[in-house]
Amino acid sequence: MITVQQTARPDGFPTPGLFAFVESPMPAPEPGTALVENLLWSVDPYHREAMDSDDLWTLNAPMEGRTLGRVLDSRDPALRPGDLVLHREGWRTHALVTRSAVRPVPDLGPGVPLAAHLSLLGGTGLSAYVGLTRVARLQPGEDLFVSAAAGGVGTAAGRFARLLGAGRLVGSAGSARKVAYLTERLGFDAAFDHHDGPVTELLAKAAPDGLDVVLDGVGGDHLEASIAALREHGRIAWVGAVAQYHSLSAPPPAPRNLFDLVEKSIRLEGFLVSNHRDAQEELHDFAVPHLRSGRLELDTTVVEGFENIVTAFLGMLRGENTGKMLVAREGLDA
Repeated sequence: MITVQQTARPDGFPTPGLFAFVESPMPAPEPGTALVENLLWSVDPYHREAMDSDDLWTLNAPMEGRTLGRVLDSRDPALRPGDLVLHREGWRTHALVTRSAVRPVPDLGPGVPLAAHLSLLGGTGLSAYVGLTRVARLQPGEDLFVSAAAGGVGTAAGRFARLLGAGRLVGSAGSARKVAYLTERLGFDAAFDHHDGPVTELLAKAAPDGLDVVLDGVGGDHLEASIAALREHGRIAWVGAVAQYHSLSAPPPAPRNLFDLVEKSIRLEGFLVSNHRDAQEELHDFAVPHLRSGRLELDTTVVEGFENIVTAFLGMLRGENTGKMLVAREGLDA
């Protein structure tokens, strides 16, 4: 068995030297446990935060992450060899799991590939769905801005928003290629590269008549621009702050227009998807029929080979992915 372990805390952007691949004997399942071979791994922006925290990722110990695997051996009758399960013992080739720590992968039929369970139907899609429906309460015809719209949560939000009947859909991204992807493939009405100028000006140009709802995962200048562009009684669902992930000692300044929240009666609500696990079945009911029909597509960047998981993680942080970044076991049809 091989595990990935973090060996030191980062100072700025992480480097490959902060990780070690550690080989150890294959564990044998004890009563009440099962041995799982991991097949598909999710690398997520929140992992960057975990790198700075003793409470989340302990140094020189196996790391945590969302994973899909197949049961190889079991001493729990509820976990049978061959079963596919979702769990959080990622960043390793194999894991010992208990029944309470896994969720069976349901057979949802044609049109729902394995990758869907770690993207649109996983924590990524759940973040987008909860942000739009429970936090911001997007209504048909309302105009929406999605920051980091070419990433995992952003692409899911864009596709969900169209199905929910959103009006004008605007997104930000980090390159001209991603801007084109948003407008040509995902149905965004307008998008911009945030490197092309002040975000407040770029968003004002893309949404000249204002916005009703924002799903923000960036913070910093994107949050300030969102506040400026929102109409009265607008809503912001705040799901992350990637703008400060590599500079926790000196994060970007708070939006200079925070008082506009009061002036325009804007509601800003942050949320953790882990507090909305009860929405999982609701997400399935919403998304699965559209996946089966082909109306809802996956946006994923899949890196093959567990040995490339660190490369995939760092590439995701640099924005090299379009859609959800996943790592697949070599030869897996994800």
